[in-house]
Amino acid sequence: MKSKIVSFLLLMSFTFTNAQQKLTTPPYLKIGDTIAIVAPAGILKGRQATIQKAKKLAESWGLKVVLGKNMYNQNNHFAGTDDERCQDFQEALDNKNIKAIWAARGGYGSVRILDKLDFAEFKRHPKWVIGYSDITAFHNHIYNLGVETIHGMMATSLEQKPEEIMNTISSFKKSLFGEALSYTVASSKYNRTFSSKEIEGQLIGGNLSILTSMLGSESELNTENKILFIEEIGEYKYSIDRMLQSLKRAGYFTNVNAVIVGNISLVKKNSTQWGSSIEQLILDVVPAEVPVLFNFPAGHEADNRALIFGRNVDVKIGDAAYSINFKEN
Repeated sequence: MKSKIVSFLLLMSFTFTNAQQKLTTPPYLKIGDTIAIVAPAGILKGRQATIQKAKKLAESWGLKVVLGKNMYNQNNHFAGTDDERCQDFQEALDNKNIKAIWAARGGYGSVRILDKLDFAEFKRHPKWVIGYSDITAFHNHIYNLGVETIHGMMATSLEQKPEEIMNTISSFKKSLFGEALSYTVASSKYNRTFSSKEIEGQLIGGNLSILTSMLGSESELNTENKILFIEEIGEYKYSIDRMLQSLKRAGYFTNVNAVIVGNISLVKKNSTQWGSSIEQLILDVVPAEVPVLFNFPAGHEADNRALIFGRNVDVKIGDAAYSINFKEN
């Protein structure tokens, strides 16, 4: 019991420290490096061709690709049992020759293996962990370990129409190989900006459902002086409100520098009308003094731009658009 308490206090101390310090940037990829594609969550039934397409894409960039040996296993909802999915992820974490871990897909299941994983070797030799949606569980947990991650496309993103994912693929490649990342987004009438024309902070966040599910655990985020990104898919408005209210009560919006809202996709229609737009719903929950910027192209849409979580960003706000520039670490 004593050792658990000490470990918890050390983690809390490290998490607080992250509020003031830069995170470790894993080595950017170079030609000849090896990446692993693994399936830590949902089943990949009938998607072998998609995975081969992703493998060929990475190989076209000069990378070598290995596949998790259990990734095509089937265990009801999941791509294999918890132990099988954990084994593939753990081997990728521990193998020094693997420079990045690319999630094949999300769905649900990452949280079930999170506490089974040993990150000791990863902390000694950090590498990029890549994905979005359910992979938010890894983003949050690894942020608290002091290492940056990439919120970006997964292998199954290649099932979208090629002409619709050009920017998705391009930004993903840039983030992997260490090229400068910068985005300009047209302003929304719902943007809440005040007189602030420039906002700085570490970018953190991810999928709203998963952010909420991390509350009360070692993977809960400290949002103080950060810029929080959120996205979601397939929820009712009342469910989105409930999750936002949970984050608010947990202090996620108390001292946050700003909130950036990505895609809120496929909102379910309830028999009882909510009575406002998604944008207004969010504005009603996030405290009035916090800037909120909408329409960032990241989440469950074809145009899903890569983000480096844990990286300091500079947000500049103009009348017609706002820009996000990722600083060199």
